Amino acid sequence: MSTYEDRLKALRAQLVRDRLDGFVVPLTDEHMSEYVGAYAQRLAWLTGFQGSAGSAVVLPEEAAIFTDGRYTLQVREQVDGAHWTYESVPQTSIAAWLKDHAGQGARIGYDPWLHTAAWVRQATQALAQKGAELVAVDTNPIDAVWPDRPAPSDARLVVHDDRFAGQSAAEKRAAMADWLTQTQADAVVLSALDSIAWTFNIRGKDVDRTPVALAYAIVHADATADLYVAPEKMDETVAQHLGNAVRVHDRTAFADALTALDGKRVVADPERAVAAIFDALERGGATVLPLRDPAVLPKAIKNSVEIAGQKAAQARDGAALSRFLHWVSVEAPKGGQTELSAADRLEAFRKETGLLEDLSFDTISGAGPNGAVVHYRVEEKTNRPIETGTLYLVDSGGQYRDGTTDVTRTLAIGTPTPEMRERFTLVLKGHVALARAVFPVGTRGGQLDILARQYLWAQGLDYAHGTGHGVGSFLSVHEGPQRIATFGGGDEPLAAGMILSNEPGYYKAHEYGIRIENLVLVEERAVPGAEKPMLGFETLTFAPIDRNLIATDMLDAGERGWIDAYHARVLAVVGPQLDGDALAWLTAACEPL
Repeated sequence: MSTYEDRLKALRAQLVRDRLDGFVVPLTDEHMSEYVGAYAQRLAWLTGFQGSAGSAVVLPEEAAIFTDGRYTLQVREQVDGAHWTYESVPQTSIAAWLKDHAGQGARIGYDPWLHTAAWVRQATQALAQKGAELVAVDTNPIDAVWPDRPAPSDARLVVHDDRFAGQSAAEKRAAMADWLTQTQADAVVLSALDSIAWTFNIRGKDVDRTPVALAYAIVHADATADLYVAPEKMDETVAQHLGNAVRVHDRTAFADALTALDGKRVVADPERAVAAIFDALERGGATVLPLRDPAVLPKAIKNSVEIAGQKAAQARDGAALSRFLHWVSVEAPKGGQTELSAADRLEAFRKETGLLEDLSFDTISGAGPNGAVVHYRVEEKTNRPIETGTLYLVDSGGQYRDGTTDVTRTLAIGTPTPEMRERFTLVLKGHVALARAVFPVGTRGGQLDILARQYLWAQGLDYAHGTGHGVGSFLSVHEGPQRIATFGGGDEPLAAGMILSNEPGYYKAHEYGIRIENLVLVEERAVPGAEKPMLGFETLTFAPIDRNLIATDMLDAGERGWIDAYHARVLAVVGPQLDGDALAWLTAACEPL
């Protein structure tokens, strides 16, 4: 099946065979992952959409794809508007759209291993108003018409050493068992891949760019656990690491194990566990406690070993990025470089550290108008030259055993226009305001979001993405529960030890994009005379900010002071790792404004 139109026709034919009048296609896997293995890329296979968040609905005569503001431009470039309508989230939802578009009495299919129970309730209620019903399928109809669908990865598990984790897996399970006892629960189901990786101090290679393994787990109140993973992924080293208190089973045995928890009080996370898990527990006679996965918060609040590792990774990564920024300053003005050649060169600099395990996501290498596509992913057919008189946006990161990095820099190639400098400086002022923030314990990320947007708002400008996301420790580059955003999260109180991004931006459609991103660590902050405990941010990322784009007359003394102090720190951390022309370039790039 060569075309996306053919694939859509094939799915519709399969729905007829399955006696369904529609089907919902989310971009996720059985673990509610944001980034998924190739076998679970059903939305991309069906539509051509390459973003990391979205969903689709297929009805007999119409089809719609749902994306958020990050993908407004991208979805229109990748998905054929002749066959799909474009819907914006959160302005609409799948449930609301189905209520308006599904036929009277329609049977709309969904895969219960790819949706939360809350979504199922919401969609069921919406369809009921039409006399229509939501129908759980046993076999995903896309899998039936996807002839060369990849098999799930069979890569081996690897042990994440305690010298990186800072806490043994046994200690983590013991803490979880204490929590279960306090909660008067017998067991907790873990289905989020990063929670399982963190809890058992294991990593894997089953998802591109995220070092997790396809598995499920049940942790019991006696601190023993059952781990469900394909047998070919295990070896003697991992088995010894897990120890006798962890019983290992085939991943295919997981669903039956849930139905066997009869009479037990079992915790399952309504946000992270799929509807099929809740269905199986209830069918088996368990009492389900819908509580947050107990790994989520301790995983987000890094311990001292993880923080030290993150700082080492950031220093190493900052040197690789600074070498790249120097390379761009030399090579881009000559011409001949493209988005792809630059992304390859940046990855090569990271590989030269000798410690890179993987990138933390596909590098966003956006020249000129492609920089305005927030989550742009360069391919041969979209690859643009990096040209004089344009802006080049590069958002990238590395996975190292001791930490995960994520950093964005925007570079002027040649002389920027006054508008580019003005917009860049508005973004920079917001970045600095957030970096300098001091706030009381209990403050939520959503309360800080306006600090980064205020200068753009004053000029009637904005950006359609959150300002900050959590970051894992050799785990997912997008980690919850903390976020700095006014929508889609941002309700979690920030706590010392959490790592977040600080990444305001501005995007002029079809012309250029601007984003400045550093990672920050939430830390306790001593404020003289303070009447309550206070927190602030320590910036962890070290790479120069392009001074050619800074309109210094728009900065006040405090902002200039922060930028100068930041660049002095970049020079102190990165400088000793560079030499020759790269060091000379860095020294000039870090001079006081």
